[in-house]
Amino acid sequence: MRALVGTVDGVFEVDLEEEVVLGSSDVHVERPTLEVELPRVVAAAASGSTVIAVVDRRPPLAISNDAGRTWRESGGGLPAGRAVAIAEDNPDYVLYAARNRLYLSENGGVFWRSLAPELPEIEAVELREA
Repeated sequence: MRALVGTVDGVFEVDLEEEVVLGSSDVHVERPTLEVELPRVVAAAASGSTVIAVVDRRPPLAISNDAGRTWRESGGGLPAGRAVAIAEDNPDYVLYAARNRLYLSENGGVFWRSLAPELPEIEAVELREA
């Protein structure tokens, strides 16, 4: 799986398995527009009935597995967030972007690991099949 990461210095392609920046890309990455009925939402993404919102508080994530009817907090150890992306074919595969670092969860936001690349200030992320 690869990520397209929109930063203040352009878009970078990142290989998430190898944890390396593959280079810059001319693809435009936008923050998805998703209406979420939660206060202080910074960004949000959805895949099927899974909705994840980055919120301006601690912990920085609110996760719903029933299309936004109920929510649970997540990401207690994560820094403040900028963007989030969920794999279309696997809602357990989630990419979270802090100021200049990416975090990956492969179990729906229960556990997170920091990825090695450090990037310029992140504005948006998008997941793509390799």
